Amino acid sequence: MQNSDPRFKPDLTPKEMLRLGVFGGLYFSDKPKEFPKDWWRSAKLSPDGKRHKELNYFGVNASQPLSVWLAKGWINPQDPRGWFQWYCRYYMGRRTADDERQIKRWLAMRRHIMQIKNNCRAEDIFCRPRQRQAVLHWAYDSRKM
Repeated sequence: MQNSDPRFKPDLTPKEMLRLGVFGGLYFSDKPKEFPKDWWRSAKLSPDGKRHKELNYFGVNASQPLSVWLAKGWINPQDPRGWFQWYCRYYMGRRTADDERQIKRWLAMRRHIMQIKNNCRAEDIFCRPRQRQAVLHWAYDSRKM
């Protein structure tokens, strides 16, 4: 990523996240044209516009509904779908005033990484599956811990 904040070093690209299985396949199941077509080739996307936990890499639901995100004020109008939409656009080169807030939110997810590291054996990638799926939604790859 060019001109990116040096603190922001995601383990996974948006394309890799979509291929692994995130957000129950619901996020971007409409394949927005603003992103490269090759992102959709091997993406695990909902066939019916509903969330399917089996499309997630860890096979569990680890998402809160958009209504919760709206109620907590986590949604910026420029990215009405939330953090992953921001990340995809940031990955594509967009920079905005909201970058600092989003990067701080991404950094805050490290506490979950530490909980996984402190409670799971390295070879047991399915220990704490809900927490692992949640960090996957934030571009952290818990399979490599």
